[in-house]
Amino acid sequence: MGKLSGIHKKQREKGLKKEAPLPVELYRNRRLVFSLAKNDFKTKYAGSYFGTVWAFVQPVVTICVYWFVFGLALRNGADRGVPFVLWLVAGLVPWFFIQEGLTGGTSALLEYNYLVKKVVFNIRILPVVKVFSAVFVHFFFVVIILVIYTCMGYPPSLYALQLIYYSFCTFMLILGLTYLTSSVVVFFRDLMQMINIALQVGVWATPIMWSFSDLGLTGTVTTILKLNPVFYIVQGYRDSLIDKVGFWEHPVLTLYFWVFTLVVFFLGTKLFKKLQVHFADVL
Repeated sequence: MGKLSGIHKKQREKGLKKEAPLPVELYRNRRLVFSLAKNDFKTKYAGSYFGTVWAFVQPVVTICVYWFVFGLALRNGADRGVPFVLWLVAGLVPWFFIQEGLTGGTSALLEYNYLVKKVVFNIRILPVVKVFSAVFVHFFFVVIILVIYTCMGYPPSLYALQLIYYSFCTFMLILGLTYLTSSVVVFFRDLMQMINIALQVGVWATPIMWSFSDLGLTGTVTTILKLNPVFYIVQGYRDSLIDKVGFWEHPVLTLYFWVFTLVVFFLGTKLFKKLQVHFADVL
């Protein structure tokens, strides 16, 4: 058995040397990625009576709870240019995408361990599959946002086209992080719990349900909080839907975000490639 495992390991190492750059691999396997992502989305809620409806119910309920607590009970956000619920959903929708994509992508190798053990299967596409699966729900909520804004008398302008750009920003940030986390969680399972705690803290550390003016924050504190790359995304959604500000009007933040994201992506893919030869042995 050990001898057979050694043979498989050598075969994986040999295949690893022949692998093309990740973007090329993803393009070659684009149909497989889409098919697996679609199947992942469907099977996630297979067996439940309402099926994929649950993918949308939980975020909607969360939005309603936050709206009641902050918009009605606490009378927060009275002067934001739009009703508080519109300001709120513009920040929560990208956060839902990040939360779903990161938790799903982190567990990709654990969930698809039977594919990891196949010598001929390119496991580098698995984190992409999980993140792409989260795109389906995100696309639905982006459409719903545009409908809600229109129905409440705030029709989107051309700046709303930036949602495509900011969705891509979110996708790339999640993908880079998941290559990092999915490769580590195979050897350190507690990482999943740590990520869940980080997300619980992150939703409050990011100005999603509050703004800097609400807390009277200025100067150094504000600058430090803006270093959170999620701030760039959340603010970008609000710039696109509410403030009518182009991403090119924030050149420093834009540059910082992409440098941060590309560094994370580079480190994540490098670590994944270095450890992937050992994944099948551990799983």
